[in-house]
Amino acid sequence: MASQDWFDKDFYAVLGVTKTVTDAELKKAYRKLARQYHPDSNPGNAAAEARFKEISEAHSVLSDPAQRAEYDQIRAMGSGARFTAGGAPGGFDDVFGGMFGGGAGGRRTAPGGFDDIFGGLFGNGAPGQAPGGRRYGGPTKGRDHAASVGLEFTTAVHGDTVTLERPGGGKPIQVKIPAGVADGQKIRLRGKGEPSRDGGEAGDLVLTVQVRPHPVFSRDGLNLRVDVPVTFVEAALGATIEVPTLGGEPVKLRVAAGTPSGRVLRVKGRGLTTPKGTGDLLATVQVAVPSHLSAEAVKRLEQFAAALPPENPRDELIARARA
Repeated sequence: MASQDWFDKDFYAVLGVTKTVTDAELKKAYRKLARQYHPDSNPGNAAAEARFKEISEAHSVLSDPAQRAEYDQIRAMGSGARFTAGGAPGGFDDVFGGMFGGGAGGRRTAPGGFDDIFGGLFGNGAPGQAPGGRRYGGPTKGRDHAASVGLEFTTAVHGDTVTLERPGGGKPIQVKIPAGVADGQKIRLRGKGEPSRDGGEAGDLVLTVQVRPHPVFSRDGLNLRVDVPVTFVEAALGATIEVPTLGGEPVKLRVAAGTPSGRVLRVKGRGLTTPKGTGDLLATVQVAVPSHLSAEAVKRLEQFAAALPPENPRDELIARARA
C-alpha cells in the first residue's frame, strides 16, 4: 500500500492540475514550479525549499502510472483513515474501533462485538471467515510497512546497493537503488513487509528516499547544476575556464566576451544517466567582485570607468517598470 500520509496530501493541488491531467501537462506544470521554487533560485529561503520538496514528491508519485493509480484509490477512500503497521493509533483499527466500540481492528471477543454480530449470519467466526479462521476467497496479504532511507547525493545519482537494518534485529535487507532516484521518491520492496496471518503473501516495504544535498551540485531533472565564479576580466574579455563534474575530471568551457552574471553554459552529456536518458551539466556564471583592491588597482579601475561610454545599465529596467 501507499505511504501513510497520502490521505492528507493533494498532489494534484500541489502541482496546480486536475485529476485528468495528461503526462505532458503534468510534466509542463512540474517544470514550471520546479524552476520557480528551486533552491538555486531562492537561496536561504526555507519556505521555497519546503515548497520545492512538496512539488518533487507530488511529481514523483503522479508521474509513475502505478503509484498514481494507487494514490487515486487511496484518496478515493476518504481522509479519515491512515495505513499504519501494527495497528498504531490513527489507523484502520482506530476508525473501525470507534464505530463498533471495540479494540484493535474493530473486533471484540466479548458479546456484542463482530464475532457475535456476524456469528449469527455465518454460524461462527469473524465476517468472511470459514471455520478455523481462514477467510473465504483465499488467504490475505500481509500489511505493508513504511520506512525512509537517507542517501548521499552521488549514490542517488549513480545508483548503488545499500543495506537496511530491520528494527529490533533480524536479517538485513539488501536494496538496489536505481540511478537517478529523486528526493521524496518511493521504492517498493515486494514481500518485505508484514507476513500474512493466514498463509498468504507477505506485505511490502515502501521506502521513501531522502537525498542529502551536495555542497557543489544540485539536480534539475536529469540535468546537474553548478554555480561557477569568473572574474570581471574573464567575463568582459572572454576566457576558457575549468568547470567541475560530478565524480570526474574538470572540463574546459569557453566563456564568451561580455558574458553577464547568471548566464547558463551547457556541457552536453555530463548530467545524470538513467534508463530514461542522459542529462547535461548546466553551469551558471557568477561574476566574482574583488573585496579588496590596492590603491593602484583603484586608480586603474577609475581610469577604466572614465573611458566607458556614459550609459546606465538600469535605464531599460526602470522604463519597463514605469510602463
